Amino acid sequence: MSTVRILLCDDHAVVRAGLLALLASAPGIEVVGEAGSGEEAVAMAAKLTPDVVLMDLQLGRGIDGVEATRRIASPDVRVLVLTTYDTDADVTRAIGAGATGYLLKAERPEELFAAIHAAAAGRTALSAPVARRAASAAAAPSLTDRERDILGQLARGLGNREIARALFISEATVKTHLGRVYAKLGVDTRAGAVAVAKERRLLP
Repeated sequence: MSTVRILLCDDHAVVRAGLLALLASAPGIEVVGEAGSGEEAVAMAAKLTPDVVLMDLQLGRGIDGVEATRRIASPDVRVLVLTTYDTDADVTRAIGAGATGYLLKAERPEELFAAIHAAAAGRTALSAPVARRAASAAAAPSLTDRERDILGQLARGLGNREIARALFISEATVKTHLGRVYAKLGVDTRAGAVAVAKERRLLP
């Protein structure tokens, strides 16, 4: 197994010290640098060309971890997010910026080591809660913009006639779209459609 060269980026010195001590015990992993800000991480990644950058998301002043990831991530330098935040927005932004993986700081050391090696090889590494969310999002039905509009009006408690007026369409069109929404969500009532939409995060 070849040695994976790591750059740490976290704005908390105590956290970096803990990670340094932890990674020092890991086989096949060498920490080549540590950064306390996004800007510093970008500069050090360009200079050191590590295999993997362990990136926190919240970095205090300056650019955040997502922007730093966007500037660093490449086929030669992988970015593995290591954070305490696991909201859908954070995960989506980080992956969209080019992160190869998304790990939570609550993970066991062996999980972190495995994720580092996976990221270095270009494989996606996700914490179990993050992976479950990603799978749930992938399983969510695809609604058109108009269907989402109607669903949103439905959630407000509006009837077909009121929805038609609000969206400047006919009642017949509303009924047609509602039928498609019901079919996609696997329900046959208005209340059921709203409940499933909320559960699958299809409503704001």
